[in-house]
Amino acid sequence: MYTLLLMAFSNIQAQDKKNEKVYQFEILTEVPHTDVRSQDRSGTCWSFAGTAFVEAEILRIKNLKLDLSEMFNVRYAYHNKAEKLVRLHGNLNMGPGGGFSDVLGVIEQFGMIPENDYSGRVIGEENHIHGEMDAVFEAYTSAVMKNKNRKLTPVWLNGFDCLLNTYLGSVPNEFTFDGKSYSPKSFAAFSGFQPADYIELGSYTHHPYHEAFILEIPDNWMWSEITNLKLDEMMATIDHALKKGYVVGWDADVSDKGFSWKNGVAIVPEDEPSKFMGAIMDSLAGLSKKEREKKLFAFEDLVQEKEITAELRQTSFNNYETTDDHLMLIVGIAKDQKGNKYYKVKNSWGTEDHVYEGYFFASEAFVAYKTISILVHKEAVPKAVKTAIGL
Repeated sequence: MYTLLLMAFSNIQAQDKKNEKVYQFEILTEVPHTDVRSQDRSGTCWSFAGTAFVEAEILRIKNLKLDLSEMFNVRYAYHNKAEKLVRLHGNLNMGPGGGFSDVLGVIEQFGMIPENDYSGRVIGEENHIHGEMDAVFEAYTSAVMKNKNRKLTPVWLNGFDCLLNTYLGSVPNEFTFDGKSYSPKSFAAFSGFQPADYIELGSYTHHPYHEAFILEIPDNWMWSEITNLKLDEMMATIDHALKKGYVVGWDADVSDKGFSWKNGVAIVPEDEPSKFMGAIMDSLAGLSKKEREKKLFAFEDLVQEKEITAELRQTSFNNYETTDDHLMLIVGIAKDQKGNKYYKVKNSWGTEDHVYEGYFFASEAFVAYKTISILVHKEAVPKAVKTAIGL
């Protein structure tokens, strides 16, 4: 009996240790926003992040909590992308990726619609599963361009729209919300959200600071511009926005080994032995480079993080180490048990069986290092930065 009790107690202790989070976070600032959604098996993070951004802004502007359709943005962005792709003889990315500018552009051109009125799920799936659809769209546009007629028919885009309607559904001209009838454009006007009120920002050394430039990433098929800031200005803008009650749209690299969805954290461990300090230095002493790296990225202890510079950021971008992987929403600022600063990030990978129920915490170093661009309201930009960029 004693042995059984001892075994049971040991199992409980082991389970408690397994469930114990290495990183303990205290939320310092959090901006109101809508619930976590899931993009499921689709490459539409840009629409989920952009829609989450718009919903949070409508919540701030009108105190109105909406569940907007992500697939409305996808449907119209695909239409515009296909037309541009064909005009460019195929020299454009036809994949499912995109950016915040896609969402802003769709709202400006076509409006917005609630999820209940356009879910984009018309062929029986409960989730967004776009593998076949993406392949069909790519094959169709490729066939249009390679046809043997030596010219395009005037109906090829109509055919593409039929495919969009088949896979995502036809968009209703009118729908009812709260007892009133709206079109997508009139609903966008009702929401109070104005795309022209927002600005995309980044930080790079291969373009002049404080000037706009077209961001050279494959998913920027719209050739949209971002305004270039110094690294400290970009970070100050993120902090200023969150503290003033504005969410921040975040385009970033999550393929880096310092990003761990399982553990709900993203970090940039210092990996140069000459820069190790204190307990970190002692714990890594005598280890080989491979052993050191394994320990640094084990997420079993809090680690010393790398100091991020503009040069380090640029080198990583130039070498394809920082890539345009994923768009998300920064909703808050937090600190760990040692006082280190993090940002609370709303993701679009669902909530099931996740340590932070669909959120994760990115360290200040990770955000400084791996940010591709940010989207903010122009009024969320600090005064000094506004002056510098002529806003």
